[in-house]
Amino acid sequence: MAIISRGFSGRRSAADVKLPPGQYLTTDFPVLSAGPTPHVSLDRWEFTIDDSSKVLKRWNWKSFRELPSETITVDIHCVTRWSKLATSWEGVSLDVLLADAKTDLSYLMFRSYGDYTTNLPLKDVINKKAWIAFKFDGADLAPEHGGPARLLVPHLYFWKSAKWVKGLTLMSHNKPGFWESLGYHIYGDPWREERYSGDE
Repeated sequence: MAIISRGFSGRRSAADVKLPPGQYLTTDFPVLSAGPTPHVSLDRWEFTIDDSSKVLKRWNWKSFRELPSETITVDIHCVTRWSKLATSWEGVSLDVLLADAKTDLSYLMFRSYGDYTTNLPLKDVINKKAWIAFKFDGADLAPEHGGPARLLVPHLYFWKSAKWVKGLTLMSHNKPGFWESLGYHIYGDPWREERYSGDE
């Protein structure tokens, strides 16, 4: 008779997993980018928070890495229909970065090296819903996956998790970022298949 330790459930199989509509499982980590991969040296990397008129907070790589970080294990879902399960990241929560940033502005525009942008409601990045990640699977985040640091918003399609992130702008109203201005959904909930503008 086989003995199985209590509490051990093993890996989830495809049959055990409920995926968002239209998604398939992959064990790979596909690389998709709108342009060339920026290679940002750590001595010139920075992350800023502004309100369109002034910089409210600024970190260089050293001060950013001194912030409290955490390890997160999440499933991720790409709008191109792949899903990858139980991905492991290390990063700084947006709760930490936005602490003491007194604002009544409800939307954010994330900016990246390479001029990529993506928009998000403030409510979707606080309360442990989003991180600036700098490690993947225990190793420094590779440039092709957004290193040295990328946004991680696992409850939305992965284009919202902007690579090579360098800052965010607080905004009073929602406006489209790069892919959103090209016809992608303004929000991007994979469970509602909000892939393109007009999808409900």
